[in-house]
Amino acid sequence: MTGVALVRRPSPRLAEGLVTHIDRAPVDFDLAVKQHDAYRATLAAAGWDVRDVEAAEEHPDSVFIEDALIVCEDLAILPRSGAPERRGERAGAERAARELGLRIASIDGSATLDGGDVLQVGATIYVGRGGRTNADAIRQLRALVAPLGRTVVPVALRGVLHLKSAVTALPDGTFVALPEHLEPGVFPSFRPVTEEGGCHVVVLGEETVLISASAPRTADHLTDLGFDVHTVDISEFEKLEGCVTCLSVLV
Repeated sequence: MTGVALVRRPSPRLAEGLVTHIDRAPVDFDLAVKQHDAYRATLAAAGWDVRDVEAAEEHPDSVFIEDALIVCEDLAILPRSGAPERRGERAGAERAARELGLRIASIDGSATLDGGDVLQVGATIYVGRGGRTNADAIRQLRALVAPLGRTVVPVALRGVLHLKSAVTALPDGTFVALPEHLEPGVFPSFRPVTEEGGCHVVVLGEETVLISASAPRTADHLTDLGFDVHTVDISEFEKLEGCVTCLSVLV
């Protein structure tokens, strides 16, 4: 078993989810449920113990569990969402973290942070500074992870919801990115992609990644580079600015 993968079932109100940088499109809830089931099955097939965070049906965006919980070693950090409508999602995420025996810390006060703005690569934690995450939260996060030997590197964002909407890391530590959305010079190097879905990968193992079916050219390229690539169709979640990273927290 690789580890625990926390997921959360889609809310029946999913179609009411927030959109910021794209036009709203109709969401097929029944199809979204099927796609979520397939996503879960892919995680399980890769060796992850898939566990449900309690549903939050009153919160349309609650399926995007990544925004409500950040895990660094044995520490679970509870963000305070930059979208006030989403702050009620935190309670269920906290209960799930406690059930796993994790230590609990939180981002509080006037600070705002979404988990989708946090990209952990080795001892470095990149944090997107955009519409959902502010400077106070970056300072609080830096203080929380310093005892774990982590360095926080803030990244100014342009025209994108979250940091992981523009960049993620492959198992070898290299990055796949849409550079036009990122502050220049922050990342040591990256592989630029041309498909929006191509910059979102979930690392499932030492050679294994999960990527959206909306990025077939990127998937083929990563396969050609020797990675074991699994694709999933998450079209209904992409209509709400979701991506493969948003739908789980790997512990």
